[in-house]
Amino acid sequence: MTTPAGRGEDATARLRADVNAHGDAQVYVAGENQYISITQEAPAPAPVTALRTLPRDVASFTGRQVEVDQILTGARPSRVVAIHTIDGMPGAGKTALAVHAARQLTDQYPDGQLFVRLNAHTPGHRPVDPADALAALLLSLGIDPRSIPDGLEARAGLWRDRLTGRRVLLVLDDAVDHAQVEPLLPGSEGCLVLVTSRHRLTALDGAAPLPLGILPAQDASLLFTRLAHRKPTTVSESEALRRIVELCGFLPLAIALLAGRFAHHSHWNLTDYAEELAAAQDRLGELAAGDRAVEAAFDMSYRALPHDRQRLFRCLGLHFGPDTDAYATAALGDIPLTSARRELEALYLDHLIDSPATGRYRLHDLIRTYARTLTDTHDPADEREQATQRLMDYYQHTAETADPHLTDTPRPAPRPVGTSPAAVPSLTSHQQALTWMRVERGNLTACIHHATAIAQHSRAIRLTAALAAFLRLQGPWDEAIALHQSAATSARLTGDRLAQAAALRELGEVRYMTGNLPVTADLLNQALGLSRALGDRLGEAGARWTLGRVRYLTGDYPAATALLQQALDLYRALGDRLGEAGALRGLGHVRYATGDYPAAADLLKRALDLYRILGDRHGEANALWELGQVQYATGDYPAASLAQRALDLYRSLGNRLGEAGALWTLGRVRYLTGDHPAAADLLQQALELSRTLGDRHCEANALQDLGRLQTATGDYPAAADRLRRSLTLFRELGDVQGEAEVLNSTGALLAASATPDEALAVYRQALRLARQVHSALDEARALEGTARCYARIGSHSTALATLRRAVADYQRLGAAEASAAAEYLATLEAHTPTDPQAQNSTG
Repeated sequence: MTTPAGRGEDATARLRADVNAHGDAQVYVAGENQYISITQEAPAPAPVTALRTLPRDVASFTGRQVEVDQILTGARPSRVVAIHTIDGMPGAGKTALAVHAARQLTDQYPDGQLFVRLNAHTPGHRPVDPADALAALLLSLGIDPRSIPDGLEARAGLWRDRLTGRRVLLVLDDAVDHAQVEPLLPGSEGCLVLVTSRHRLTALDGAAPLPLGILPAQDASLLFTRLAHRKPTTVSESEALRRIVELCGFLPLAIALLAGRFAHHSHWNLTDYAEELAAAQDRLGELAAGDRAVEAAFDMSYRALPHDRQRLFRCLGLHFGPDTDAYATAALGDIPLTSARRELEALYLDHLIDSPATGRYRLHDLIRTYARTLTDTHDPADEREQATQRLMDYYQHTAETADPHLTDTPRPAPRPVGTSPAAVPSLTSHQQALTWMRVERGNLTACIHHATAIAQHSRAIRLTAALAAFLRLQGPWDEAIALHQSAATSARLTGDRLAQAAALRELGEVRYMTGNLPVTADLLNQALGLSRALGDRLGEAGARWTLGRVRYLTGDYPAATALLQQALDLYRALGDRLGEAGALRGLGHVRYATGDYPAAADLLKRALDLYRILGDRHGEANALWELGQVQYATGDYPAASLAQRALDLYRSLGNRLGEAGALWTLGRVRYLTGDHPAAADLLQQALELSRTLGDRHCEANALQDLGRLQTATGDYPAAADRLRRSLTLFRELGDVQGEAEVLNSTGALLAASATPDEALAVYRQALRLARQVHSALDEARALEGTARCYARIGSHSTALATLRRAVADYQRLGAAEASAAAEYLATLEAHTPTDPQAQNSTG
């Protein structure tokens, strides 16, 4: 806002009238907070000059080195006036930064360093009229008051003229807008202007913007200790200090206020002080010292807003999530989308909200507290309730719109939300849905927690269900477990048995992915019992399908086959082709594990065709990945292209779980084809991603293959470590087939690095487990390893008999190992005398 130029003309006219009538007058110099007397009858006084009016630098100035360097770099001599606008929220330390940087530049601007307060947000003062500011500046240059012209333009012209050829640094503090600043700017080269404002002065041409955010945590702690004149002496005090500056929102003004209070109480300690602040009901009230209250600083910005913008600002204090966008804001404020966009940007320009990314806005913690305080005192309870209900309706509606694009699990269509939002984003593709879910994840979980807290259990249950597919794909699974557990509890407490069964199924799915198979089986059996009792055939099919996968991992292949076949029959009876494709894929995986590769390939190809017909790219990626596993098991290594296609699909879909599995498969193929560097890179990526997600099965598999790779390259200590960790994981998971496989790999390591007897003992363990779970491929590998150990210790006939059994199994399976094992058998047969007593040995 700019006061009309006439105010400056009127001030000069009044000054001259007073001189004529009374013989003297006083002129207030804004930059100096003083009056200069002028006497008519006496001779004109000597010009008064005040060319060095910078405030003192703050001794405790901390951090902001990047910003200081930016100003210092921009202060190099140039042919234009250098202008920097330092903008930020109240209390961010804009003035302190400007003065600190200016003090370091005094030598470069020897003709003057002037500081002008423009009072945009000074309690008890109106913003300075630029004409009055120019009068003060001209006086500071020594201009006779009687020579100061009337009018803004004339004064600005004289100001620019007097600065010609001078190197002057001008700090314009707390500006309203560009219109207040523009007339005060020098017109010639060699000058530097630093402008501070709570507003982003986007209309000030040629200015270099320098937005000032909160302090980094380390600098915030250092600022507190400097002002408090005390440092933490224990770990608990260091933690308390971190908590204090966090509660201050890392805002310099807030930190300075609390540190100043702490400095005057030598008997206080940091731990108690942190607890007191955390427990304070009125945190803003705690952040006050005289006229420097943080709340008062916020008040000045808030009161300058138009009425409708004030209302929206208060509404934003009701938002329970970390940030917002125009759609959520439109729902919250019950305003059109275009108005929401315009008002958010206006609040951003005023530094009452921040914008961490394009289209995203958030309130600083202290400003959020301030906004909530305002809405509690200004808005009736029913209006606040309606606003939060509109917001939750928006998130629920949009989440349930996004979910069908992400899930590969059959589920009933949700009932419509009570009130449909007026404006929602377009989510018509997988990528749009995934992007929205990623961005809004924090808001959605906050919405669930808020709904639970106010006993809106149905809403919390539905929102959790809408997030289920996304959480399975993205993790972290501990968060998913907590949400599904809460949903199951809410459903049980409210008597919604159908919702309880669905939540237990989702919880079982996540437990399955974390490898806790006993708990998974218990949850799914509960869900299955509820679904059957309720006649929920779709829910029953889903529970049987996941139980089948659990039985597969524990090596109970007959039970796995029965459960998956029952699921397949149910899905077909319901006409649910997505469920049918999933059941076919599950059956294919079991056939693969039992060594029936042709049947496995047939089932997986049928599943792949169905997924493609349905346009389900997640299912297509899963089927491609598993089909690739079948094909490379038979030695068809070019089939790695299927795993690569699966990896590309997973990445395009944002399916990090699938990505980890495909990376592991590709790494295994590269190892088998002798490309060890590529294998190491792929397997390490799979290992890191699976650990990030909490996918312990993929982690165990990646560790095992890294161990096999290190065995092949002769790094035996590293190989032993990887295989030991893999074995521990498989045992914790109850995956007997995985345990047998890693024991075979350990046997190969011992055969290469230790003695045949040590390797033989491990191979025998692998053989026992492989037979226990009917894993024909692992049994053949254990037999081959055993035969090689017998050959090395001189039991050639036993080695022959055992190896013949292994080769026969490999050939029956069509396994990739058949050729190399047959060649080794031929070599043994050519160099081993016949021993009739060992012909029937099987190791």
